[in-house]
Amino acid sequence: MVKLLFTGASGFLGSNLKPLLRNEYEVKTLGLMDGDDYKVNIANSVPDIDIHFDVVLHAAGKAHMVPKSEEEKKLFFDINYQGTVNLCKALEKSGLPKAFVFISTVAVYGLETGENITEDHPLNGDTPYALSKIRAEEFLADWCAQNNVTLAIIRPSLIAGPNPPGNLGAMIKGIKTGAYLSIAGGKARKSVLMVQDIARLLPALIDKGGIYNVCDDSQPTFRELELLIAKQLGKRPPISIPYRLAKSIALVGDLLGKRAPINSLKLSKIIESLTFSNEKAKRELGWQPINVINHFKIK
Repeated sequence: MVKLLFTGASGFLGSNLKPLLRNEYEVKTLGLMDGDDYKVNIANSVPDIDIHFDVVLHAAGKAHMVPKSEEEKKLFFDINYQGTVNLCKALEKSGLPKAFVFISTVAVYGLETGENITEDHPLNGDTPYALSKIRAEEFLADWCAQNNVTLAIIRPSLIAGPNPPGNLGAMIKGIKTGAYLSIAGGKARKSVLMVQDIARLLPALIDKGGIYNVCDDSQPTFRELELLIAKQLGKRPPISIPYRLAKSIALVGDLLGKRAPINSLKLSKIIESLTFSNEKAKRELGWQPINVINHFKIK
């Protein structure tokens, strides 16, 4: 059986992917939890890996936080970039894998709006999160080329699955508690990927490598997601308020900080469509994504 090292497997991705991966691979995990096979912080240590792995699925990383200090900004580079470098140093000692699969992000494009963005778009991301992922991608491109390792990079946006983190998780929490407001009819569209699709993509990624945006075909609107979540929670659909009222609430939220259900940054992401093309992944990997609206379950 193919030996696979899965980093960052203790969170949302791991809880959903490990059962699927273990049907096809001999999986060992590397992370910060006691249950990981290799418990190590790769941000500041080169792990001692004692097995030669055929495949590495590198999902460990820092996201879902707006840094408020230089120290917090540095954490993104320590974890996302230096952690990748340290992992590769360990692999040079334990034996080079056949393939390295890196979970990056559409944030590398640096876009707040746009439709059907392709992989050819310049990497203009300028946040610490985006810049650290760009540096990790660039390092891996050089390292894998030098060591004859097949490199696959996937760039998901929202990832849907049971108990998701980030903006989707915040939407679920808000609708559950009644603190969520739909804005201007929720017409904006977003690209979303079912978490199971990462496991479904893995064999082709290992075989062919490449850089791919990954999302489903439906590109659901906020309203479609809101109605789906409300139905599963047994809640009434969120009330939709006009944009001008939402803007006023967001300005107050800017002053309240973390306590606010919405601020100007969140508002801009809610009212503007941002979608990505999955045509390259479908064409080159022979992949047909799972439809999010038909299959997303919040638990």
